[in-house]
Amino acid sequence: MLEALDSVGRMISGRTEAEFLADETVCFAVAHRLTVVGEAAARLSDELKDRRPLVPWQDVVGLRNILVHQYFGIHWPLVWQTATDHAPTLRLQIAEILRVEFAE
Repeated sequence: MLEALDSVGRMISGRTEAEFLADETVCFAVAHRLTVVGEAAARLSDELKDRRPLVPWQDVVGLRNILVHQYFGIHWPLVWQTATDHAPTLRLQIAEILRVEFAE
């Protein structure tokens, strides 16, 4: 998850929303990486997710479902908003989980 979120950050770095929306390749690449994050979140144990209730697990998985099942009807401004507003916070949360839960 962390790797995919880092990838999203690199792909959108220095871009405006208009530049993002104009670049189909980047749009689909970001959508794919967010799908990977959602798929990984869906596979986490309920126990781990229950210990981290501030992480919006349902939203993360829900976005994955939208991206996979609405592939030709994706609302790209939502992907941009997720990548710019939500992914950085989620990245910090995931890094903290890794640090605390998997310290070894």
